[in-house]
Amino acid sequence: MKSHALSAGELPGRTRTAAARPPLYPWVVFALTFGLLLSDYMSRQVLNAVFPFLKAEWALSDSQLASLTSVVALTVGVLTFPLAILADRWGRVRSLVLMAAIWSAATLACAVAADYGQLLAARFLVGAGEAAYGSVGIAVVLSVFAPHVRATFGGAFMAGGSFGSTIGIALGGIIAVQFGWRWALASMAAVGLVLVVVFRLTVTQRRVDRYRCEDAGTAVEESEADAARRVPLSSLFSNTSVLCVYLGSGLQMFVAAVLLAWTPSYLNRYHAMSPDTAGMVSAVVVLLIGAGMIACGAITDRISRQRPERKWTTAVCCSTASAVLLAIGFQLPESGLQLVVIGCGAFFSAGASGPATAMVAELTHPSLRASGFGALTLANSLLGLAAGPFAVGVLADSAGLLTALRIAPLVHVGAVAALLIGKRCLPAGLRRPAALNDRASA
Repeated sequence: MKSHALSAGELPGRTRTAAARPPLYPWVVFALTFGLLLSDYMSRQVLNAVFPFLKAEWALSDSQLASLTSVVALTVGVLTFPLAILADRWGRVRSLVLMAAIWSAATLACAVAADYGQLLAARFLVGAGEAAYGSVGIAVVLSVFAPHVRATFGGAFMAGGSFGSTIGIALGGIIAVQFGWRWALASMAAVGLVLVVVFRLTVTQRRVDRYRCEDAGTAVEESEADAARRVPLSSLFSNTSVLCVYLGSGLQMFVAAVLLAWTPSYLNRYHAMSPDTAGMVSAVVVLLIGAGMIACGAITDRISRQRPERKWTTAVCCSTASAVLLAIGFQLPESGLQLVVIGCGAFFSAGASGPATAMVAELTHPSLRASGFGALTLANSLLGLAAGPFAVGVLADSAGLLTALRIAPLVHVGAVAALLIGKRCLPAGLRRPAALNDRASA
């Protein structure tokens, strides 16, 4: 295979070097991909805002209501990794369009569902459409920006889940009160369908390839789909450092998921807040978690530009800060000061997400990057989003919610240990993508 000198603004199919200054189009790609991510979580979480309406109209039990949320999370967890692999081989951009169209159409189907069974089936399709969007979307975004800003964009992109959830619940509740629950769901579907059309007309794989930016010496000139067939999938799990990223990221997400799920109940039981007030305060916690993802990612890029291993250091510092602040916060008596300390702990609780995204990008071959992010999402889902709330709920049944919340921050210790081991193995881990590139080009 011939090699050519690459520069910004060359012909389609060529890659830009890390030193090139990104033009406007990568920002357009980020904005539209991020917009669809907001739509993703708006469609996923809007149903929580209309639970009272569904319960009153269809006489649903709490377990039936919970299943409408759980079926999405379960579908996402099961399908994320295989769909990310398919996207690497079929084409990432057109995969994003198809996924967004599926979840938007499924959300519209939810709005016209005639009974619980139809609504449950439509929610399953929502999960199927959303399953790999985050993994594939972040792979597309990072491909058009230089490596030294990956943590910033990784953290900002992942924070879209927090912001989209907040918008979906808040806006959905307002629309449901004014026009009915079906219009709340239909509105979220309309947002997604409009963004699908705009994305399809604006973002194409050819243009993304034109602005692709990889590390010097690792850019692949052949199509990503062709290279993905050459690079073994097992490379995603044969690198000790990247395995440590999966484990460390999943464990730090455990604590963030606990805060997302149990803060309203904690405020209601121990601060005597009404459900609506507890919901508003909890929304602030959700926003703090999202803001922390962005801020910690930006700080990571700034201090690691010359020394990439500092990404691991900032991830360790975020997990440590969250563990200390939350451990102190839940020991303090119920007061405004306690909520401030807990809020500070929440800010750092998912701060390692941006650095983790950048680490996976560095430690995986470009052609398998969406699959690598799929594995990261799987770890975050199983070890964090699914395990965290459930484990604390089980512990709360026997020891009380406050005791469970005091113990939960200790999981950060495991995250720190995994990240320190991964950092120690980093030199060998960084050599693997280059070796795989040579093998794929042979």
